[in-house]
Amino acid sequence: MKFTKIIALTVIVTIMVNAFFISKCNANEKELQLYAKYACLMDANSGRVLYSKDGDVAVPIASTTKLLTCIIALENGNMEDIVTVSQNAAKMPDVQLNIVSGEQYKLKDLLYSLMLESHNDSAVAIAEHIAGSVEGFAKLMNEKALQIGCLNAHFITPNGLDFKDEGGSHSASAIDMAKIMRYCLTQSEKTEEFLEITRKRSHSFAEVNGKRHFSVSNKNAYLDMADGALSGKTGFTNAAGYCYVGALKNDGNTYIAVVLATGWPPHKTYKWSDTKKLMAYGVNNYNAFDFNEIQLDMKHFAPIPVKNAKSKELGKEIYANISILSDEERSLTMLKQGEKIEVRYELVDSLTAPVSKGTIVGCVKYCINEKVMDMDMIVIENDIEKIDYLWCLKQVKKAMFF
Repeated sequence: MKFTKIIALTVIVTIMVNAFFISKCNANEKELQLYAKYACLMDANSGRVLYSKDGDVAVPIASTTKLLTCIIALENGNMEDIVTVSQNAAKMPDVQLNIVSGEQYKLKDLLYSLMLESHNDSAVAIAEHIAGSVEGFAKLMNEKALQIGCLNAHFITPNGLDFKDEGGSHSASAIDMAKIMRYCLTQSEKTEEFLEITRKRSHSFAEVNGKRHFSVSNKNAYLDMADGALSGKTGFTNAAGYCYVGALKNDGNTYIAVVLATGWPPHKTYKWSDTKKLMAYGVNNYNAFDFNEIQLDMKHFAPIPVKNAKSKELGKEIYANISILSDEERSLTMLKQGEKIEVRYELVDSLTAPVSKGTIVGCVKYCINEKVMDMDMIVIENDIEKIDYLWCLKQVKKAMFF
């Protein structure tokens, strides 16, 4: 069986397994009683979903959208850029900074306005500066979401206001939003700047010409609710209800909680109680596990026979030596009490020359509850040449004269 077939089969199985894993998370909803209609708890290190309540359903996400807006602006702009406000940006509905068409601001100041007080006009001004238009910025958002691994997201606006286009409604799933927060915290080259902005309690600034002055304060109350609170973004629209995406660092582990549609006025505080409940669930039920502690069974790494391979002696069977290509920067994952890591070995039975050093011939999978959490490749250690006419001629000569 060719390894390409193994890879294809692995992809199909992995998709099915992921669906199974999410359904298992949903089946465990009764462990937590949440106000949120949609929720997710994720391990930021590995990306493992620790808990899900309809976490793969695409729904309105309100201003939690601005997490993606912020990181795209940081990655594609310069904090000292000068942003000129358009009429389109100035006419955005509340919540507003109340910027005026023609005014100019530094990008970093508008990012504080965006993330601390969730100003919709600042979001559009930022988007137009980075991509030339809201539509152009939405394209960047969807491309970045796909790159991050979001499977149920469709972004139309940089501020998260309820909107529809030919592609559907502005929406994402709880798991998608957790992936976006994880990217902001652990994968982006602008993580430090992102944290500096989203953790700051207040910020004062002025228009470039100094005529108008502003002061914005952080509306992320969770920063003061829990030791180790890292970052977060609130959101509300009529369609989305109260939403929140937040992160907590505890004992070296980082948890990301997403709660969507936690309620509507006057239930503004439900998002906080849900977030605290999710974080406590993660801290109390999961522990970090290092894959590098696993002792592999070396019997699975025996040399592989190679057909049609050149050899010094006629009839001698040739073998390819193999080794594991391990990820030296493998992240930790989270294990729930009672869970175990299952190690699976997948390897071809034989090869046909020519074979090149470094060729992938199998893999080692590390699984939790049937879900593949990490994987190492098994590769060939040496080049092996194929039998050719000259080799055959030499063997005939050897047989005749020696």
